[in-house]
Amino acid sequence: MRISFLFLISVTIITFDSVFAMTRAQVKKTMTIMKNQCMPKNGVTEDQVGKIEEGIFLENHNVMCYIACVYKTIQVVKNDRLDKDLISKQIDVLYPQEIRESTKKAVGDCINLQEKYDDWCEGIFRSTKCLYEKDPANFIFP
Repeated sequence: MRISFLFLISVTIITFDSVFAMTRAQVKKTMTIMKNQCMPKNGVTEDQVGKIEEGIFLENHNVMCYIACVYKTIQVVKNDRLDKDLISKQIDVLYPQEIRESTKKAVGDCINLQEKYDDWCEGIFRSTKCLYEKDPANFIFP
């Protein structure tokens, strides 16, 4: 009986993961809500932030704070720093299965870069730029 119950739970988790995992387009669309909230808060334009996902990171403090705002809105920022555990949980919930592990590896490689900067916006900006550089094919940003 107990084995049957554990099997049922395992099948449910696997089914949930495959049925409810979002596609890249769905993740990006979901993140667009954050983009629309954070652009006016930080006084940036689409021209300034519209190509971040393509690796175009303008060295502008408002752009840096826009990126930090997006991550804060997604709730992966704790004490003004990206939080690896919170990011990992969001990746597990939102990202397509096929890019989760490579994205988590890039996070592990880049997250500590933010500690070199006193300004939290710049620290998050530098870590985000690193994420793109480590894994451009799987980098998603609105």
